[in-house]
Amino acid sequence: MAIRKKRVIENTFKARIENIDHTEFYPYLFFKWLTRENYLLYNPASELVLSRETPSLPRVLNLQEVERLMLSTNTQKASGIRDRAILELLYSTGIRRTELCSLEIVDISLSGLTLFVRKGKGGKDRLLPLGERAAKWIGYYLDHVRPQLLININEPHVFLTDYGEPFSESRLGDKVKRYLRKSEIDVPGSCHLLRHAMATHMLENGADIRYIQAMLGHSDLSTTEIYTHVSIRKLQEVHAATHPAKLESADKQ
Repeated sequence: MAIRKKRVIENTFKARIENIDHTEFYPYLFFKWLTRENYLLYNPASELVLSRETPSLPRVLNLQEVERLMLSTNTQKASGIRDRAILELLYSTGIRRTELCSLEIVDISLSGLTLFVRKGKGGKDRLLPLGERAAKWIGYYLDHVRPQLLININEPHVFLTDYGEPFSESRLGDKVKRYLRKSEIDVPGSCHLLRHAMATHMLENGADIRYIQAMLGHSDLSTTEIYTHVSIRKLQEVHAATHPAKLESADKQ
C-alpha cells in the first residue's frame, strides 16, 4: 500500500509539472506541493516575494503615422467621412473600442466640446474633453452622413454601419485594421493603437500623468504609469540638453 501510494503521488506530481507552463513555474509552487503532500513540514518559499512583470505596450504610432492614417480615409465619400470621424474621435479622446460603439447622440456636446462616456470599464462614467478637429468631423458626419445611414429614426447610437446598424466591436476593429494596412503602418492592433498614441503624445507634450489617467479611465495610477516607459523622446531631448557630460564635451570643442 505504501509503495502504491508513493507511486500515485509521484505520478500526480509528474502530471502537474507537465501541465504547468514552465515560464510560470516558480519555486514556491514546488515547495507548496511538497508541504501539502507532507514531504516537508514547512514551506521555505512561503515568504518569497515574486517580481511582477511590467505590462508591455505595442509600438506607439508617431505623429506622422497618425496623420497618414487620418488621410487614408476617402472623405469624398459618405463612408469615408464617417470613418474619419471615428478615427479622429479615437485619437482625440483615447476612448476604448467598446466605449465608442456604445456612444449615443446625447453623449456628445459639440458646442461644449465634451464627450460623456457611460459605464466605461469598471462601470464608471467619465466626462472627457473633445478636440476641435474631432468635433469638426463628428459634426460633419452627424449633419451630412448619419441621416443617410439612419433606418430607425429612434436609433440613439452615434456611429452606424452602411446597413444602418450600430457598430459591433469586431466590425469596428476590422475597419481600423484595414485603414492601418492602407496607410502601410505595419503594427499589430487596431483601435487601441490610437488610445496609446493619444496618451503617449500628451505625456510627451507635458501633460500631467494624472490628467492622462482621467482621460483613459484608469482607476489605478500605476496602470497609466506604463506610458512613462514608452514616452522617452522628451526625456532624451532633456538629457541631451542638460546632462553634464554632454555640456562638458561641448565646452571642450
